Parts: sequence; structure tokens; C-alpha cells
Amino acid sequence: MKYDFAAIEKKWQDRWDEAGIFRASDDRSKKKFYALVEFPYPSGAGMHVGHIKAYSGLEVISRKRRMEGYNVLFPIGFDAFGLPTENYAVKTNTHPRIVTDRNIKKFTSQLRRVGFSFDWSRVVDTTDEDYYKWTQWIFRKMFDAGLVFRATTLVNYCPHCQVVLSNEDSQGGKCDICHSEVIQKSKDVWYLRITEYADKLLEGLSKVDYPANVKAMQENWIGRSEGAFANFKLTGCDDSLRIYTTRPDTMFGVTFMVIAPEHPVIEKYRDRIKNIAELDAYREECAKKTEFERTQLVKDKTGVRIEGIAAVNPANGKEIPIYISDYVMMGYGTGAIMAVPAHDERDYDFAKKFGIDIIEVIKGGDISKEAYTGDGEMVNSAFLDGIKTKKEAIAKMLGYLTEKGIGEKGVQYKMKDWAFNRQRYWGEPIPIVHCPKCGMVGVPYEELPLKLPPVENFEPGEGGESPLAKIDSFVNCSCPKCGGPARRETDTMPQWAGSSWYFLRYTDPHNPDAIASKEALDYWMPVDWYNGGMEHVTRHMIYSRFWHRFLYDIGAVPCEEPYAKRTAQGLILGPDGDKMSKSKGNVVDPNDVVDVYGADVLRVYVLFMGDYGSAAPWNDSSVKGCKRFLDRVASLPEMVSGTVHPKLETAFHKTVKKVTGDIDEMKFNTAIAALMTLLNDITDAGSLTKDQLVTFIKLLNPFAPHLTEEIWETIGGAGFLSLASWPEYDEAKTVDDEIEIAVQIMGKLKGTILIPKDAPKEEAVAAAKADPKIAPSLEGKTVVKEIYVPGKIVNLVVK
Repeated sequence: MKYDFAAIEKKWQDRWDEAGIFRASDDRSKKKFYALVEFPYPSGAGMHVGHIKAYSGLEVISRKRRMEGYNVLFPIGFDAFGLPTENYAVKTNTHPRIVTDRNIKKFTSQLRRVGFSFDWSRVVDTTDEDYYKWTQWIFRKMFDAGLVFRATTLVNYCPHCQVVLSNEDSQGGKCDICHSEVIQKSKDVWYLRITEYADKLLEGLSKVDYPANVKAMQENWIGRSEGAFANFKLTGCDDSLRIYTTRPDTMFGVTFMVIAPEHPVIEKYRDRIKNIAELDAYREECAKKTEFERTQLVKDKTGVRIEGIAAVNPANGKEIPIYISDYVMMGYGTGAIMAVPAHDERDYDFAKKFGIDIIEVIKGGDISKEAYTGDGEMVNSAFLDGIKTKKEAIAKMLGYLTEKGIGEKGVQYKMKDWAFNRQRYWGEPIPIVHCPKCGMVGVPYEELPLKLPPVENFEPGEGGESPLAKIDSFVNCSCPKCGGPARRETDTMPQWAGSSWYFLRYTDPHNPDAIASKEALDYWMPVDWYNGGMEHVTRHMIYSRFWHRFLYDIGAVPCEEPYAKRTAQGLILGPDGDKMSKSKGNVVDPNDVVDVYGADVLRVYVLFMGDYGSAAPWNDSSVKGCKRFLDRVASLPEMVSGTVHPKLETAFHKTVKKVTGDIDEMKFNTAIAALMTLLNDITDAGSLTKDQLVTFIKLLNPFAPHLTEEIWETIGGAGFLSLASWPEYDEAKTVDDEIEIAVQIMGKLKGTILIPKDAPKEEAVAAAKADPKIAPSLEGKTVVKEIYVPGKIVNLVVK
């Protein structure tokens, strides 16, 4: 059969589309399989081959599940709000709506060209008013539940994008979007109380099938720690500084305290502080630094001792100095820390620089040289002396703090509440009204969606003010409660909002009355298998798990966790072995590959290039190897005959078993390798039966659906191969009738022979002696002993 991929691929894509064979059925009596891939951000650059690999894993599994009789939901959509589109729109003076629609059209064309079996009837776009109505609805529900609040705080601000960024969006002190340096700025910020759900998010990890490293990353991101809160009384007043520590057992070693430069105690006792001018100058310098700069472990230790106020160590009653230093943040813990320099490296460096006492309380190191951070026997700690385990010492100190009323057991989290607003146009409007009488009031549910107004100038305002603030007709409104004059909130939601619940909308995407119907959610949820990038296993997954768990708590969804299983694909590197980037000129465009080799070659290659979860460089010669493989497959119909080859029959059963298992375990490269080996076996045999050809193309269909559909039609197959039944194997026939065993003479390997798998010793030894490669070595010698290890080896002892 001639393999004209350009004609074949378009033909089958059109036929699949016309017949709607990939649409999820409404028949809820069937067993379901919901496969989810991370929907793309439709950038102007279009897709790269990394997108193809990301979607190909569950594409193959979804196609196999359909052939196994499942009702498969394999949807796609577009996460289309966000800064990159708006920045491009500002740069080109093109409305973001136009830019977004153009980019979605380009992405859709690329996805369709590769032949993905997405259900195109369920496409969602987060910028659609019918979609973001429900994003706003969820926000309103959170607002009603007290999970939304507004606070004035120092924020991470990108001067280039003119937008506030969460800690997660400004890691390393740089903006995630434009990579500019981030500065600190005082602004009103909307927050979601994700910390209220920290324990639920941790507990939920025990109920899902995620890789161990993904669970560990989420646990570390949430950062739950058990320890103690303790109150350090201030001298000369009734106030105290409250600290949190995971090591209350070391409290006898506390020789100083450090508070954040923004701590309110400074303003409260400003008149008592003798060196307030020095503190003010230091605080001014700190305000210029980002959180990233302030919290770096490897940096010069700076700080100023507060003169006029001291603290009292509650463990031993000793007076200790208080310092301010930039590495303590008000947003972390209580904004004050106790310092144990003998057993903490940062405290040790600080104490050395400022000449503060260092008292050993855990035996085991040499504190004259460095801090000792290991375990050991407690010393210099009064009632803790002699205790040799950390657990026992902590428990005893917790009891002491509780008994004396100066502290108690506590829990803290590294994860902070989620900064949830942007001062830009292209995002979901926050459905809140500010009324001088009623305060913050939610936009009534029946008035949702609160739509983005049409604008001509969508550049951010001076000082990072939202473009919406310049539109009087949007800003000025009536209070939903009292009817008086009020002002609408002008900030918009971050891009993470729309992606925190999209998997729910796929189950019932056109429902005007709810996120989705109860029946659809009950049937489809949870997602059976979610695949995506490792870069999204913390922020996106934690945010979406938070939203979903909240919706479960209010009875809007039927299950606690949204994703039953999560996997991740590895990167496709450039041909040079580096990460693909436009600046390096090593990006591979999938369109270019499809133009030259066809979609099936691209699909086979991205899954054959290596382990699915690992990074692998692009290799053009390997692409050509996959093309040669499919060219050989195309000629298989010409080899069909009625001859049955027993060896080939075993090979087929073994391959069905291998490919079936490998696909389910995402070992796509070894599944394809098994098909290549089977093709070689067929070539060696010289022919195959029609039934064997059907089995072969069924196994290959999830990887190369266009070519295999064409072969199916050529040999008279009815309907679509994509909907045919998946091949089955007979376990008994996966065992070879003949086995290869080694032959040794005097313990030295001389060759191998093929014998029946159940051959007795006499037959195995006779076959060894008669083999043309072995016989010459026995000439003129007498065999004095014959050793046979069944199924493994014949060893002949001669003299």
C-alpha cells in the first residue's frame, strides 16, 4: 500500500470529525474513563513539540480505553486570560480579545493536524463570559464563606508588567512573566485563605495515586510543622513578643531575639527606643529589597540592636537583646524569632558578627568553630539536662510552657494565603462592590457574570492601577445592599483562577445554570488520570485541589479530591541537548515535522524517543527511523497469506501482552520497540495472516491512527479501527515452544542451541553434540560427564 501521509491524515481527521467518534457519550450506564491534560495557554508563538509529547501520553491511553469499551472523556480547552497576551496586546495596540481568538485558532489547527482524539464539542475558553461567570460564582461563594479578605501589605511588584505578584509568581526575585527584577510596594491585596485548607490538602494526598516525588513536593510546599508558640516578655512593660519554634527543647540556648523591621512593636514603643533614627534608616533600606533578597541564606547578616527594649527568656528568666534584621518577615510566622546560635547556622553567623553569647544546650559539636545542628544529650538546660532524645526533650518543654501559661503546642505552615489579584485588564473582574456604608459587598449571583467592559486603552495606569479604574461607567454603581452610590472593584483575578476548576466544566460545558449538572459530576468525577508538567505539581495542583475541596465542603461537587491519579512527562530538549527556547534557535515546530514526515511519524517519535517521564533531546535521524518503520508497516497488507507460522503466533501473543501492559504503565517507548521487533519477526517469516495483520494495526492504532485506519479500510474492515475491540492474548501462547540454551565444554561457552521447551536431558545433550558449531570441539575427545540444567545450559566434561 502506498503511504501518502498528506492525503491519508487529512482524510481520516475529517471522517473522525464528521462521525463524532471521539465525543464522550451521555450513556452513563457505561464504565467511564476521564483523561485530563493541562489545557494550554494560547501564546502567539503557537505550539512546540513539547506540547505534543505532553498530550500524547493520555492520547494513547484514551484511544486504548475506547477500544476496551470505556466511555472516554478526553477534553481540551484554553487557559486564555493572563499577562503575556495583554503585554502583547499593549505592544501591538491590538485588543486582547482579538489576540486571544487568533492564538486559539492557531493552536486548534495544530492540535487537529496531529490527529488528537479530543472531544472538540467540549472545548472551554477561560475568557468566555459563560465560563468566567462560574469562576466569579466560586469566588463569591468563597467570599460568603469568609475565605476572601483584603489587606494592605508589602507586595512583590513588577515595574515592567505593572502588576502585583504572589510569592509563587516571583520566585528568585524575578517576575515569572517578563523575568524583570521584582520590587516591594505597599498595596491593598485580595487574599484567599488557602491556609485554612492546609491540613485538608495534606490529608487528601493519602487518598490519591500521585508519584512519591509529587506528593513530597506538595507536602514541602504546604510545609506543615509542629512546634510551640512561646511568649517572651518585654522588659518594663506588660507586652510580650510571641514566637513560633519547632525546637522548644533548645529554649535555654536562646541568647537574643530578632524581629521583622516592619514589626508593630517598633511603632508602639517608638518613644522608648533610644536609637530610633538608626532603626528608621535600616527599615528604609529593607523596604527596597524583595522578599527573595531578604530571605537568602547565603548573604551578609545585617541588623540593628534595639536600645531601650529587651526581652526575657521564659525558660531561664534571663534578659536578652532584641535586634531587627531583614531576614525576618512579618508575613512568616509571628514576625519574631528566638535565636539559638549554638545550634542554628544563621543565628550562629549573626551572633558572631554582633558579639552575642553562644550557649551550648545539645552536646555533640564544637561551638567554638561552628553551630552544631545534630542530635545529642541536653546540657545547660536545667530540667532537660541528661535527656538524650529530641522527642522527649520537646515534650517536656511543651509541658513546662503550658503549665506556666507562657506557651503552648502549635502548628505552622510554610504556605501563605494566596495573593489573588492583578492590576490589569485581561482577567476575570472581581465581583465585589465597595460601599461607604456597607463595606465590601458581593455582586449578586443573578448579576453574574460581571463582564469586562469594552476598552480602547488597556494599558495599566500609573503606579500599577488597573485600566478598569479609568472607566467611570464600570467603576460607578449602586450598592446591592443599600442602593446607595458605590464603586466596583477594579482589580482582576490572576491567571490561576480559571485553571483551578476547568476540569469540572468539561463534564457539562454548555450548562447555563450550574458549573455542571449533578448527574454529570456524579458520573465523571473524579478525573481518572491527569497528566502534565512537573512545573505545575505545586502551584496549579494545590490551588485547584483547594478550590475543589471547598466546592466539596459546600456540596457543589461529589468527591473530595479532583484527580485520582497524576503523572508527568519529561521535557523534549533541543537537538543541542539544551532546553528549547527561541533565543537559542533550537525550537522544533510540530508543523515542520508534519509537513515533512506526517503526523503519525511525529506521534510515534515523541513517545519512542525515551522514557516518557524523562527529558530527551530531539534527534532528526531517529525521526527518520520512525518514518522507515511506518513505511514498512504500510507494506504489510502485501504480505498477507493463509500460512500460519507457529513461531509468529507466539510472537503475536507475547507482543499483545507486552504492548497492553506497557501502555498502561506509560512505557510507550518499549511498547513501540516491541511492535518494531514483531515487524522484524513478520519479515523473517515472510508472511502473516489477515487476523495477525488486524491484531498488529490495532496495537499500533493509538500511536499511528491515520495509517492504521487506512490499512483497516484497505483490507475491508468495517467502521472505524479506532472503535474496534482491543486485542486479547492467550497466556499459554506467550510461552515459546522452543527455547535457546547455552552449551559449554569444560565450563567454557561454545555456543547456543534451540530445543523444545520441555526437552528431556537426553534430547538436549544430543542436540548439543550434533550442533555444527559444537561438534568440532568434541572431535577426538571422550565425553565423561553430561550436565543439563533444564531450560538454561548443557555442560559437557571431556578428556
